[in-house]
Amino acid sequence: MAAAIAAGFVLLTGPFFIPELHKLRFGQSIREEGPKSHQAKSGTPTMGGIMIILGITIATVIASPLTAEVLLALFILLGHFVLGFLDDYIKVVKKRNLGLKAREKMLGQIFIALVTMVIGTWGLGIDTTVWVPVLDASIDIGWGYYALVLFVLVGTSNAVNLTDGLDGLASGTVAIAAAAYAVVAVLTGHGNLSYFCVAIAGACLGFLKFNLHPAKVFMGDTGSLALGGALAAVGILTHTEVLLAVIGFVFVCEALSVIIQVASFKTTGKRVFRMSPIHHHFELGGWKETKVVTVFYMVGLAASVAGLLLLTR
Repeated sequence: MAAAIAAGFVLLTGPFFIPELHKLRFGQSIREEGPKSHQAKSGTPTMGGIMIILGITIATVIASPLTAEVLLALFILLGHFVLGFLDDYIKVVKKRNLGLKAREKMLGQIFIALVTMVIGTWGLGIDTTVWVPVLDASIDIGWGYYALVLFVLVGTSNAVNLTDGLDGLASGTVAIAAAAYAVVAVLTGHGNLSYFCVAIAGACLGFLKFNLHPAKVFMGDTGSLALGGALAAVGILTHTEVLLAVIGFVFVCEALSVIIQVASFKTTGKRVFRMSPIHHHFELGGWKETKVVTVFYMVGLAASVAGLLLLTR
């Protein structure tokens, strides 16, 4: 029911919402240094993530028992949604290409992380242990756990944001990861969060109707930051932070490719990849955009299966 409501909301509102974005001239600016084929995408409406996040929120409120952990997950989702919306608004409406300053975005993410830590520790009784899948052991890392929570929230939201560079890539890979986490939530005794997870998957699948190549709308930071925050939320609340790196392997690769590229160029003056994030590397290597997306879907699916196997071994 949660998946159907979320998908239905996006599918029903898309035909009305996308033309409004056109009228408001909320078009995507394409960076000149990117693949030349992407210049044709310039002007495609962005901020379509509004539909996704509204769909997830409405579906969760209607279908899910509103426990404290579900409400915290919604807070994390909506907190990142506000940050992403402001970022897009400044870029698209205010015509300031870089959007929110890095410092401003980081302060917002730190605030969300602090609220998560306080409620999670004192309200939900989350301890400071970390479960390591391969060892099948829980290790208490003390105060280091709070640094881990901040790292997971900031890292995952930004990693999904980096993944949103090809038609249908972020929405499809997030749908796969969220579906896997619905299973994780049930298996770890957090069944209420499974409603939230399938709502994410349903909204993303509905969005693919308009976002697959050639995309009629992009989710923008409004959607990608929020979806990354949502995945981080279920990883933290189910106490499977390390497993999130396995299930979200595609997002990890996207983020690492940028880190490696920047570090290599600054230290040696050479680039490791043709272009980062890594999906552009394959594009510039001759792969069609649709092939890159399909392969990344398959990798995301394999990673999700691997994560579930690690959980149940």
